[in-house]
Amino acid sequence: MSELHKFLFDGLPVRGMLVRLTDSWQEILQRRQSAGGYPVEVMHLLGEMTAAGALMQSNIKFNGALILQIFGDGPVKLAVAEVQPDLSLRATATVTGEIDPGSTLSAMVNVHNQGRCAITLDPKDRFPGQQPYQGVVPLFGDRREKIDNLAEVLEHYMLQSEQLDTKLILAADGHVAAGLLIQRLPVQGQGNLEGQTGHQANEDQIGLDEDYQRIALLAGTLKREELLTLDAETILHRLFWQEPLVRFEPLVPRFACSCSRERVSNMLRSLGTAEIEGILAERGKVDVACEFCGAQYDFDPVDAAQIFTQPVHQVPPAPTVQ
Repeated sequence: MSELHKFLFDGLPVRGMLVRLTDSWQEILQRRQSAGGYPVEVMHLLGEMTAAGALMQSNIKFNGALILQIFGDGPVKLAVAEVQPDLSLRATATVTGEIDPGSTLSAMVNVHNQGRCAITLDPKDRFPGQQPYQGVVPLFGDRREKIDNLAEVLEHYMLQSEQLDTKLILAADGHVAAGLLIQRLPVQGQGNLEGQTGHQANEDQIGLDEDYQRIALLAGTLKREELLTLDAETILHRLFWQEPLVRFEPLVPRFACSCSRERVSNMLRSLGTAEIEGILAERGKVDVACEFCGAQYDFDPVDAAQIFTQPVHQVPPAPTVQ
């Protein structure tokens, strides 16, 4: 069963999370089998994104969907992982070109440095006029050198958005999508707020920095094969057996898709009668397949006519994928 473990380092401003997606990840892949599945390189990228999305969603206090997107100018037009507050998740990728064996992130998405990573927070209960929050980071460094490590891209995003140092390890194969996140927490009530001198405060800050750096270095020794094959207990003991950990009850991520016939009807209504009538004249029906779960929605001429005659139901919009 898929699990997400949260833990703190007792007495230190450092927290961690470990996620291993097994059944939920395998269901995502199985639902893609009817469309031919994903190339191995795309599967690895999408699995890392799904594990990262689960870690990032559980790392924030937010009542809404977290949508992680990678898009650019390579054969992978778009890859998306969406995670809800209850850790229900789904993921998909759109491949429009040939994927060479061993292709890197740059080769798949960022051929001419046009690749981007977008993290969108879409509230469940939006206020009138409220828009989802979106942060976008490029897939290249400060000197425009290409970055082929998704974890490094997301570490940069979290440092920019949260001003918190983060260490992230990701891995995926056809059975498991997994990730380890270590993050420095902001320290309150330290330094001069407790009457310390500037020198004492600096020494304390240096000590806290060293604590985080030590733990981040330990996390960095975790190999891809270990992350994919070892259980959570073994991983945490192997890395942090000398550190005082405070563990919490594990959470259970699961696959779920929010598509529905009503949502598809609203989408078709937005296209307008002329567009729908054109599709009906050409094909005799309108058929829409969900990219996430593979569900098929068919509308014959009578069904299509009812879309424009029945009252509109206020269904919360699905997250926009750009």
